[in-house]
Amino acid sequence: MATPFLAGLAVAAAALAGRYGIQAWQAFKTRPPKPRVRRFYDGGFQPTMTKREAALILGIRENATPNKVKEAHRRVMVANHPDAGGSHYLASKINEAKDVMLGKTKGSGSAF
Repeated sequence: MATPFLAGLAVAAAALAGRYGIQAWQAFKTRPPKPRVRRFYDGGFQPTMTKREAALILGIRENATPNKVKEAHRRVMVANHPDAGGSHYLASKINEAKDVMLGKTKGSGSAF
């Protein structure tokens, strides 16, 4: 007598778990998509470079130490140097970013 009762209880539990699983799956499918995190800055260059833009170019924080700025400048410059197939424009912007971060700004900065 207990065996049919336990079998019925097991079937009811499986049905409830299946119902909950289907509801959870449908809720998961209809949720809004999460925006993907972008690693790179989407915008263009500002007419006068700001400290924020310079930090984005070098891949460091705005309050980075001068040693960190120099390390980041070297790393980015090695990857984008004109002698190694990089762009002269990007190299000038990278140099301008280093100057802004170190506080050596002279006017507009870029030769372009």
